[in-house]
Amino acid sequence: MNSITLKIPNLSHEGFQELCKENNHLQLERSSTGEIIVMPPTFPWTGKKNFSLIGQLFAWIEKTDLGIGFDSSTGFTLDNGAVYSPDASWIKTERWNALTPTQQQKEFSAIAPDFVVELRSNSDSLKKLQQKMQEYIDNGVLLGWLIDTKNQNVEIYRFGKEVEVLDSPMTVSGEDILPGFELNLQKIW
Repeated sequence: MNSITLKIPNLSHEGFQELCKENNHLQLERSSTGEIIVMPPTFPWTGKKNFSLIGQLFAWIEKTDLGIGFDSSTGFTLDNGAVYSPDASWIKTERWNALTPTQQQKEFSAIAPDFVVELRSNSDSLKKLQQKMQEYIDNGVLLGWLIDTKNQNVEIYRFGKEVEVLDSPMTVSGEDILPGFELNLQKIW
């Protein structure tokens, strides 16, 4: 199943929040141009892979206590106005703690994660995911992984650098953004 894009002219940030509240059974995102993206539920095979990804990230977070992790139902408001929900994301503790409690609890906190992961399912458009990954980087994300299970490669997006593509890697490193974190891709492929 593909996502559906709706064009709702002049929908404000508050209007989008209200739309999400009234349709809380749907996973919605908003592009920087104001288009509403309706995401279908994932198929079990993709959910299994995403669960492994989040589990591995969670174990590293618990061990290091360097930041806060978020799952795929968390929306973040980027500087360009887009509201996206990466499959997994992470924010350094000091950046998260710099937000007030109100900002932390607000729908779609206005903060770009330091790290994001998008896991491509068989029905996802690679081009759209690549554009989304670049948008994350352009709006303050420091490191992003686009894990393409269909082609078994990982595209690594870094702030200020060209995209690097790894073909069939067994692991991928969190580098200096997530020091010591290595994702075991054998559990994802």
